Amino acid sequence: MKMIKISMLALTLGLMSFSAIAPVKTLVSKVAVAASSIVWKSETIDVGTIPQNTPKPIVFEFKNTGKTTVLVTNVQGSCGCTATDYTKTPIAPGKSGTVTATYNAANAGAFTKTVSVTTNNDATPKVLTIKGTVVAASTGVKS
Repeated sequence: MKMIKISMLALTLGLMSFSAIAPVKTLVSKVAVAASSIVWKSETIDVGTIPQNTPKPIVFEFKNTGKTTVLVTNVQGSCGCTATDYTKTPIAPGKSGTVTATYNAANAGAFTKTVSVTTNNDATPKVLTIKGTVVAASTGVKS
């Protein structure tokens, strides 16, 4: 009799775990849909050559392709040489917004900088990339 009770308990617990799988799959699919509601026009922008010590604004455009409003909550440049600005109002489904990174290079040469963008519907920041080459400023002295 004791074995029958233990067997019934084990069977009941086993069946309960199978019924919990469907709600977990539904939750995972809803999270995946919410996380992919922003489509970037470009995630990497090559600015070519830019002059040294001259700020260069780079505009990243995105569109909300989801079914809920998106709000950009934080934008952070990878260094102090990159100032950022972004659309601060909520972006309704089907509407677009921008993130602007203004790069001011102090050193000549090739560069790659990143900007991390966080929104209300994705805990993982999106990393955007800026690259190019800084040309040394002329000194104005002729020989």
